[in-house]
Amino acid sequence: MTYNEAISYLYDRLPVFHRVGVSAYKPGLANVLSLCQALGNPQHQFRTIHVAGTNGKGSTSHMLASIYQSAGYRVGLYTSPHLKSFTERIRLNGHPIPEAVVADFVEAQRLSIEQIQPSFFEVTVAMAFDYFAREQVDLAIIEVGLGGRLDSTNIITPIVSVITNIGWDHVDVLGDTLPKIAAEKGGIIKPNVPVVIGERHEETEFVFRSIAAVNEAPIEFAEDDWTVVDRGLTNGFRQVDCVSRSFAETYSIDLPLLGIYQLANVKTVLATIQRAQSFFSVSNAAILDGCRLVVTNTGLKGRFQWIQQRPILIADTAHNKPGIDALLTSIRTIAYAHLRIVVGFVRDKDVLSILNLLPADAIYYFCQADSPRAFPVEELVQQASSVGLLGQGYQDVNVALAAALAEATPDDLILITGSTYVVAEVNSL
Repeated sequence: MTYNEAISYLYDRLPVFHRVGVSAYKPGLANVLSLCQALGNPQHQFRTIHVAGTNGKGSTSHMLASIYQSAGYRVGLYTSPHLKSFTERIRLNGHPIPEAVVADFVEAQRLSIEQIQPSFFEVTVAMAFDYFAREQVDLAIIEVGLGGRLDSTNIITPIVSVITNIGWDHVDVLGDTLPKIAAEKGGIIKPNVPVVIGERHEETEFVFRSIAAVNEAPIEFAEDDWTVVDRGLTNGFRQVDCVSRSFAETYSIDLPLLGIYQLANVKTVLATIQRAQSFFSVSNAAILDGCRLVVTNTGLKGRFQWIQQRPILIADTAHNKPGIDALLTSIRTIAYAHLRIVVGFVRDKDVLSILNLLPADAIYYFCQADSPRAFPVEELVQQASSVGLLGQGYQDVNVALAAALAEATPDDLILITGSTYVVAEVNSL
């Protein structure tokens, strides 16, 4: 079986979330446990840090992986979804899993896959755990896919559990209140395992404290210990000063992830590093290098990514209300003549609520990704018009971007956002 045959087999046979949405979601751990049992339970053969949250869990996971990699450890990284290639989901010291390994895994596990009937995501989780075990990683950073309690990744016992924040997303699966969503994400908290909460919210703090108390899990909120101050953009880096109240540590970090919202993620990362020091010692130099080299070390893309200057072209995978709100806060820190926004969504988002957040004075290029889940561009144009956002509709992301580039002046800013799948189709990314 070749790599292309393996990927086609997985896509054609298994329900895939990014193609069909929530119908691909198989809550519960039975399938992934069965897959891993057939593999000799690889999830128990290496140490992990488990990262959940509504937004920021991808950036947090990549920063953690980069720091431990800079410290000299052999680091696995599991994230989802991918932007360009399936192999991006599973990395070892920043390198994507080899295509041949993917093909061999699918061929070897074909009988189990056909007997168990797992989802696409369940297979990829089992593949990642098997790969990390075979490669004898020192540590793997595991990003939750959806929620936490019933997510396929939740068969590990990490050294630290991390929950970046709680916001409105996937309410059809996780619940229609913030406490309900927090309870699902808090399901990754394990007995006696420390948990770091990135951002405190008055509606959800008691949920996390209650779950932690039941599990006798030490809990801390990153903002209680870490103060992070933005020093602005210099030479392609956001300069961030970080001070710890408990550990008498001060860092001046150069971060290539330029979104202002990354400051909250930096707090979460530093609190997690401190919690895990007894397992994996990390020097100050490794923290600074890991942050500065996060894009190089891990291949992270699509997080307030500057693709070009004059006009400025930025791609960001923000796709829900909290993410879009944070993105627009970052945009307001940049000087530009006109703001042009290339935007598309998927069907299961509260599109009208997100549109209400977008600036009325921007010029819009509405589009849709090449996915069955894409929100139809004709409907998007109509809904946008109803809230005063005007622009043309395009059936193709890159055609929309080409139109924006053709009309822009050198001093304009072009933003591509609204969906991971929209950003993924940008040819220049």
